[in-house]
Order: sequence, then C-alpha cells, then structure tokens
Amino acid sequence: MNTKFLKRLGLTLVASLIVAQAGVAANSEFRSELLALQREWAQANFVAESKKDRRSAFADVVEHANQLSARYPSQAEVIAWEGIVLSTYAGEVSAFSAMKYAKAARDKLLLAENLQPDALNGGIYASLGALYSKVPGGFVGFGDNELAREYFLRALEVDSNNIDNNYFYGEFLIKQGDYSAALEVLNRALSTSVVADRPVFDAGRRAEIEALILQAKQS
Repeated sequence: MNTKFLKRLGLTLVASLIVAQAGVAANSEFRSELLALQREWAQANFVAESKKDRRSAFADVVEHANQLSARYPSQAEVIAWEGIVLSTYAGEVSAFSAMKYAKAARDKLLLAENLQPDALNGGIYASLGALYSKVPGGFVGFGDNELAREYFLRALEVDSNNIDNNYFYGEFLIKQGDYSAALEVLNRALSTSVVADRPVFDAGRRAEIEALILQAKQS
C-alpha cells in the first residue's frame, strides 16, 4: 500500500474539513450580524415613539447597514436590508431629503435583485413593490403602481406564506380600493408562522396587519 499517497490523502481531507468548518463559522457570523441588524431595525420601527427618537434610531440603523454591506458586498440579503433600512429612513426625514433616500433604497434593492432575486423569501420583490407603490410618480419620483403590482406578485410566487409579502400586497390592495382581495391577503398574512427569532418585528407587523384588516372592513 502506498503510504505516501495515504498521508497526502489524509492531509487533503483535514484541510478540506478545516475549510468547511471555517465556512460554517463565517456563515454563522454573517447570519448573526444580519439578525442583529434586523432586530435593530425593528426596535427603531416599532418601539421608538417620538419622531425625534425614530429619526435618531434609524440614523444609527442606516450607519450599521452601510457598514454591514461594505463587509459583505456580494451578499444579496445584506444589500437588500440596506435598501429596506434606507426606504424606511426616507419616511422619517424631511420631504426635501426623502427622495434621495428612496432612490438610494431602490438602487440597493435592484442590486440585490441582480445578485439573488429570490433572497429573503421574496422580500426583495416585496420591498421593491412597496417602494414603487408609495413613492410619487411623474416628474417628482419613480412611483409606478403597475410595476409595484408585478413585484408583489413575484414576491408571492417565491413565498405565498411570508408575512411581509402578504402584508405589503394587502396594504397596496387597500390603496387600490380592492378591499375584498386585501382582506384575503391580510388574513393569510396573520395565519403565517410566528417569526420566533424576531419577536419585536413579529408583534409589530401583526399589529399593523390587524389595523389594515379593520380599515378594509370599515371601507
């Protein structure tokens, strides 16, 4: 038996195992950092009460998201979350600055879409849909309801049981005056599994869904 070959094979297997373990550790670190950003966003979005507190909290989240995307420039989930953070921050700043952040959010989300369109269980599509549905159109901004609907439907094609995919589409349907369809989508959103590792987000989002359901029923 060729003992030199066996030794080389053994060293190769050990090296492969070390590389695999390093990959697992790196992925675990990435997931932990992304989850921290998501929880930080939830605190700013659902817990901060005053306008001043929200703006200050989101300014910190924007900085955190920027740092994270700089560390992981090829990770679609991180780039998408930077876009999500920027789009939320656009709603907290002055009208003069809002479009700048909305456009930056769109660019980040489109970049994430190019990297991995089905990342975040369709969340990239849902976030783009929300942006296109809420930003003014015409000469002011880039809003487009038809494009928004397309993105919402793509998000649901990726994951029809995702709480955000249904929430944002339901919100859009209410704005379009389609209350019966909105109720169906929003009730489906409420029936989705609890997001156990993000309890602040889960509770906050479900409260928003319940408010929209009430709005649809009263319309």
